Amino acid sequence: MTAKIGVAVEETAKRSFASAVDWPGLSRSGRTVAAAVEALGAAIDRYAVVAAAAGEPFPTGDVAVDVVETNPGNGGTEFGAPMVVADADRRPTSAADGERLARLVGAAWSAFDATAAAAPGELRKGPRGGGRDTSKIVEHVLGADHAYARAMGLRVPAPRAGDRAAIDDLRAAVLDVLRAPSDGPPRTSRWTVRYAAQRIAWHALDHAWEIEDRSTPAAR
Repeated sequence: MTAKIGVAVEETAKRSFASAVDWPGLSRSGRTVAAAVEALGAAIDRYAVVAAAAGEPFPTGDVAVDVVETNPGNGGTEFGAPMVVADADRRPTSAADGERLARLVGAAWSAFDATAAAAPGELRKGPRGGGRDTSKIVEHVLGADHAYARAMGLRVPAPRAGDRAAIDDLRAAVLDVLRAPSDGPPRTSRWTVRYAAQRIAWHALDHAWEIEDRSTPAAR
């Protein structure tokens, strides 16, 4: 029997994103909607490892991607981030929903930490010779997490790479917000709980997978 993963799409003329509505972090982009959906499908096995670490049963075997919602994207979508708060992201969350979201976001952070710790300091460059090395990616992700926390209405110190206590404090504050039951509308003027979980987990996994991909020599 085919299992389905519901996906919300945000589309622009230059880039589109497909994001699984019930699996924060499973979000991929492409030049077209079809390419974004294909990229999401290709990431399912990678994401299954994260879901397993969170203790969440994830569809395996014959899995189909089901587009359940399509929205226009914006300049941020074109730049390279899933920016649209979909209708699916506005669904209420119970305490159980919030705990599940927190586990999945925590697993995404753990995957990023483990990947960065095991990676070489210098990563393979992209086709045009660009791309941050590992330490710069770590700094970038920490900076983004601090910005995300502020978008959620939190006021916590910006952590520095290597300051484990500050990193843990920021993450704990974010996870506490995700755990709290919500009736769906934004907790702040910008983000809902489900969208916050999606965006934070996506960013951590996007860069974890980038580090993995760039830790090996280019194929000849």
